[in-house]
Amino acid sequence: MDTLPHVRLGHSPTPVRKLEGLGTRNRIWLKDDGAFGSGGWGGNKVRKLEWIIPDVLARGCSRIITAGGIGTNWGLATALYAREFGIETVLALIDQPMDDHVRAQLARLHSSGATLHFTRDKMRTFAAAPFLMLRHMRGGRFPYYLPPGGSSPVGALGYVEAGLELAAQVEAGTLPEPAHVVAAVGSGGTVAGLLLGLRLAGLRTGVVAVVVNDTLPLGPRNVRDLASRTESLLRRRGARFDDLDLEDADLVVTRDYLGPGYGYATAEGRAAQRVGAEFGIPLDPVYTAKAFAGLLEIDARRQGDDRPIVMLDTFGPRAG
Repeated sequence: MDTLPHVRLGHSPTPVRKLEGLGTRNRIWLKDDGAFGSGGWGGNKVRKLEWIIPDVLARGCSRIITAGGIGTNWGLATALYAREFGIETVLALIDQPMDDHVRAQLARLHSSGATLHFTRDKMRTFAAAPFLMLRHMRGGRFPYYLPPGGSSPVGALGYVEAGLELAAQVEAGTLPEPAHVVAAVGSGGTVAGLLLGLRLAGLRTGVVAVVVNDTLPLGPRNVRDLASRTESLLRRRGARFDDLDLEDADLVVTRDYLGPGYGYATAEGRAAQRVGAEFGIPLDPVYTAKAFAGLLEIDARRQGDDRPIVMLDTFGPRAG
């Protein structure tokens, strides 16, 4: 709708496929959102930016300021796509365990054109925020502030859309209605938007949110609150739909696969990466490997239900 401007940064729907022969009841499917994004990075962050970038422009801002780890997928996607619209990106970067994946991402960040501030930890980032906002004013305007992961109500619209997209794939007969969609949760926007989108579509499908970040509050209450604020945004901007009871929506949030904390690889995640490789699924150690590990255990535990369990693959690496 005109009151919620949108730009197209990727092609949809993203593909779904059954992972034949995987699991205890041959019911595991993949929705490959890593394929989303026509630029230098893909995945769930790009869906959010389709709604965030036009909001930045509508507010007359020419800079975005946001935060993430030193291997942030979110920060990289923001820098690469925002610059296509003449928007500069400022990133406050927090330390995380260093490995080959993080080193490669950090090199990409240095090449992205973003201004990088190494604020080291969460407390220093909070303390530096007023200074960074003032330092990066332009034309008397503050930068457009984005929470980590783009997990604002505007950003969550990307996964409201994805939930409706999955429902359309169910209606088209591409896959049966899933029992659950499993996704990594690092900042909350993806699973909050998905929860709302599936509810709007009338599906009974539940959301399993595998927590991968211990630096942000990411419990069920936080996810439902963001979904509710996104619903309110839609209603304020003119959307009309029946009353939703998001408190009753099927949501499970688990920290069982987090390991020592954000950015740390786990044995379960490494095992999941090996399984993923057998099925042509590249998984990153920080997010999607942990979510896939959770999915495999859910599949092993659930009996008497042959409805699909869908892995939402949000990892979107590109060559270079």
